[in-house]
Amino acid sequence: MMWTKAAGACLLAAVTLAGCAMPARDEMVPERMAFAASGMTQEQAKIAALRADILALGPGIDPAEAQRVAEVAVLKPLQWARDWDVVDPPLVHNMKVNHGLKPRGLCKDWADDLQRQMWALKLRTIDLHRAIANSRNVKLEHSVLIVSAKGARFEDGIVLDPWRQGMGRLWWSGTMDDPRYSWDAREDVFAWKREWKVRVAEDR
Repeated sequence: MMWTKAAGACLLAAVTLAGCAMPARDEMVPERMAFAASGMTQEQAKIAALRADILALGPGIDPAEAQRVAEVAVLKPLQWARDWDVVDPPLVHNMKVNHGLKPRGLCKDWADDLQRQMWALKLRTIDLHRAIANSRNVKLEHSVLIVSAKGARFEDGIVLDPWRQGMGRLWWSGTMDDPRYSWDAREDVFAWKREWKVRVAEDR
């Protein structure tokens, strides 16, 4: 399959309809830039910043666990981006995955693999949550992993999103502070979809 101008035009239209313009570059907010100024690499700076944000979720979080979670969240997606040959913006890569041109790299793939990696850490003081946005509207549905303090709600956690900026570069924020998406628990979305399918079948 050739990547034609027509295909590009279709993608532009899809992006416009989805309302999901991607950030142009991997930005660090000013307070996190201080880490980079200390001589750290960008990845080290992001790990340190994410670790600090995870620890701020609650006093019971083990600093060693926060470190391991931050390392996995920042470094593993960069490896997967290489494994999956991610060289395009997220929505372009999605189209290529859906047409069989690339092996993986949909938002669900990033979230699934990140969750598996976090499970392997056998976390005791941090909980994992799955969340979905845009499940009930015409915009592009999006899936992520959220981490929180043990026993806390996903709304009080941190969204970990390696898809949003492309190339496996991790983006994160507090769940309720996300400027682009409003998140629902994945189990609630799945339950709603099952009920919707039943209603549709009964109306036929």
